[in-house]
Amino acid sequence: MLSRAKAIIDKKLPFPHPLTITPTRNLSIHEYRSTELLNKYGIPTAKGIVAFTPDEAFQAAKKLSPSTGLVVKAQALTGGRGKGHFNTGYKSGIHMIKSAEEAFQVSQEMLGNNLITKQSGSKGKKVSSVFIVEKCNVLHESYLSILFDRQARLPLIIASRDGGMNIEEIAEEKPDSIKKFHVKEEIINDELAMEIAKSLGFTHTDLRETAKTIQNLYKLFKDKDATQIEINPISEIEKHENGEYDVVCMDAKFGFDDNAEFRQHEIYSWRDITQEDPNEVEAKKYELNFVKLQGNIGCLVNGAGLAMATMDVIKLYGGDPANFLDCGGGATPETIKKGFELILSNEKVDAIFVNIFGGIVRCDLVAEGLVAAAKDLNLKIPIIARLQGTNLDEGRAIIKESGVKIFSFDELDPAAKKAVELANKFHGKH
Repeated sequence: MLSRAKAIIDKKLPFPHPLTITPTRNLSIHEYRSTELLNKYGIPTAKGIVAFTPDEAFQAAKKLSPSTGLVVKAQALTGGRGKGHFNTGYKSGIHMIKSAEEAFQVSQEMLGNNLITKQSGSKGKKVSSVFIVEKCNVLHESYLSILFDRQARLPLIIASRDGGMNIEEIAEEKPDSIKKFHVKEEIINDELAMEIAKSLGFTHTDLRETAKTIQNLYKLFKDKDATQIEINPISEIEKHENGEYDVVCMDAKFGFDDNAEFRQHEIYSWRDITQEDPNEVEAKKYELNFVKLQGNIGCLVNGAGLAMATMDVIKLYGGDPANFLDCGGGATPETIKKGFELILSNEKVDAIFVNIFGGIVRCDLVAEGLVAAAKDLNLKIPIIARLQGTNLDEGRAIIKESGVKIFSFDELDPAAKKAVELANKFHGKH
């Protein structure tokens, strides 16, 4: 959900606070697709072939077969693959190999199994393909990312002469190596591109070539409606064929704006829903914006801004939101019930807080949905509802006459305070 690079936009927040960034799900694509996209823009990458079976991995390794060796990389949309492990106990999602036979063996261990990393959650991500890549003779690893700085309202490039590690670690251990550049024009001009290229710390390659790579990356960022391009590492390598040097994107993480799906058909055809939370995939079918969080107070709200404010107020009173759920203008009895089902998929939820400010959304329809969901799902945990707006009196009457125990409020603060109180009281009792 969150770009690692966002963590250092604001020095006051070395790690992004979960409630300071709108929790939208922007499309991510696999590394082999990122490599394909980079190559279309003339951006150098290590040569590689994707494989979906051990036999394909064997054949891919035979086709590549460089003297420097190969790398087998599990294709899973999670960071920290090299330090991860599989649900079978097999260690690491990245392995160095020297033969096609090894490619077969390693891919056999990876394919069809779940890779578990610090970023994947306890269940991990299923690996349905591996990327067989030529190993490069790396002289220096740096870091480069492009994203949008919402505070400055400008695209931002973050560069560091230290790469190959998490940007949070770089920010903590070597903060002076991180340089930030806002892009104020439609393209990156030659002067700015050269300045960024110098900040990467390469010593053997022509800076003009590195600058051209940076300009091409920015063109890709703009053309494809990207929300994030993170190259870690971007490396200076020695070409084993002739001893020359080059700058190569060794690993790439991409994010794309979901609102641009209508004009980015190729990119969105690469979506792999097996890598996404099934509940979030289900939510999209009902036009609900749903993201799981770590707390125990389920939230159902209409409007992203109000949802963020609701979670902030819950935190203010000592509570912890279990999810972000924005039902937008479509808060019907059907979507309310689906929202409750999604919230209850998290067994840690001890209370549900509904906060509806009715304009387009009618409070009586919301009340009908609340009552129906509570009865149909046989809810045992407390429901706290704060309703305001269109048909409010009718909504109150429906709740009052339903016989369902719903704690009704007019104002946000007392409602949030009650939600925290009841969640604490109910904790561990269901």
